[in-house]
Amino acid sequence: MNREMLMLVDAISREKNVERDLVFGAVESALAQATKKLYPGDVDIRVAMDRDSGEYETFRRWLVVPDEAGLQNPDAEEMLMDAKERLADIEEGEYIEESIESLPIGRIGAMAAKQVILQKIRDAEREMLLADFLSRGDKIFVGSVKRMDKGDLIVESGRIEGRLRRTEMIPKENLRSADRVRAMIMEVDSTLRGAPIILSRSAPEFMIELFRQEVPEIEQGLLEIKSCARDPGSRAKIAVISHDKRVDPIGTCVGVRGTRVNAVTNELAGERVDIVLWSEDPAQFVIGALAPANVSSIVVDEEKHAMDVVVDEENLAMAIGRGGQNVRLASDLTGWKINIMDAAESAQKSANETESLRSLFVEKLDVDQEVADILIEEGFTSLEEVAYVPLQEMLEIESFDEDTVNELRARAKDALLTMEIAREESVEEVSQDLRDLEGLDAELILKLADGGIHTRDELADLAVDELVDITGQSEDDAKTLILKAREHWFAGQA
Repeated sequence: MNREMLMLVDAISREKNVERDLVFGAVESALAQATKKLYPGDVDIRVAMDRDSGEYETFRRWLVVPDEAGLQNPDAEEMLMDAKERLADIEEGEYIEESIESLPIGRIGAMAAKQVILQKIRDAEREMLLADFLSRGDKIFVGSVKRMDKGDLIVESGRIEGRLRRTEMIPKENLRSADRVRAMIMEVDSTLRGAPIILSRSAPEFMIELFRQEVPEIEQGLLEIKSCARDPGSRAKIAVISHDKRVDPIGTCVGVRGTRVNAVTNELAGERVDIVLWSEDPAQFVIGALAPANVSSIVVDEEKHAMDVVVDEENLAMAIGRGGQNVRLASDLTGWKINIMDAAESAQKSANETESLRSLFVEKLDVDQEVADILIEEGFTSLEEVAYVPLQEMLEIESFDEDTVNELRARAKDALLTMEIAREESVEEVSQDLRDLEGLDAELILKLADGGIHTRDELADLAVDELVDITGQSEDDAKTLILKAREHWFAGQA
């Protein structure tokens, strides 16, 4: 049988034009897998075959792991202190091997071995092709639709296949067999059989790369696309900046008579693209991102990373967009939460905030409304500012003398201390099952306690918008947290 195996190795080596050593490796792997089935547990088997005689030996082996790591797989691992009792000079990461009886080749059959060997060779060829493809550094995969697979498209480029998942396709785009397709290479998963390259036509990165190919100035470093937001197949926004004052970033991306931007639009099933000038000033960036709507005023809230944008009645619908599309894309593009409102809503919100601040100062500082209004007019927006703003700044307020300033600062510090004690007591009331909930950190627990949420069920009962108001999270994060809090309601249900 050993002679027959050598002949089989030689025949496959010539037929597939691969090195004999690669075929021997496949034979050893096939024998090891067959031997492994004879043992219970997840054992590690190694087979060593002589390349000239075909004789082979079989070993069971154990990986030496650090003592502190413990055994993750007792069938194939041994701790260092135990291993040293057997081999004094052994080190972690090395193997202890024990010779075991070799499985006769006749037991698995020459043809079965051949199939395993051929599969190993096909896998090796596939890895070589994939490595060669990836070495070219292409970011966009160009191929043709080969077939459908569970709703996904398998796209073929030469002998390499990519998978375009249904969720990464452009909605309403009808791709058929043999259609030419371009898509962004998002990741490569060599464990996937057949189509290891994961593709996307809906990712913002795909649009950025398409512009890079259409606009040479981007490749030359004269222009840069800073961010991109897409509603695939419908509308998108990109933010660009010029690193050369002689180059107009927007006009350059549009191209003569719109040739460049139209080339991108045509590739993306008619997706309309707004090109926005990027700015280091967040407010200016948001104003540009909301184009074509004109902004009347804007208020930036750094703490909540949000902006209140005021537009007149004529621009309100345009700023929001159909189904909120324009403001949603602008928010994604800039990374800021954008609240669109008209002048009346802005005035009402400002009045509400002023009244809330006035009430806070009157209650916590024990002052009358007149003093509270002076603080508000001077720009104070919190007790912390009253307590800790430099003394000289408060002494410059004409309506206050030094005694008044010192008294206000002392009262503000006392109020903050009292509030902190009350907050700590409120946090202590938070139940252990809520504290242990995955996804909650100390800051979120504090915000929930401030909002009167002390148990897991109270969190689970909240609506998404209620939790967003309490914690300032994104809607997606709030939804995830609420669903996590509700899991115990359905535990054990089929």
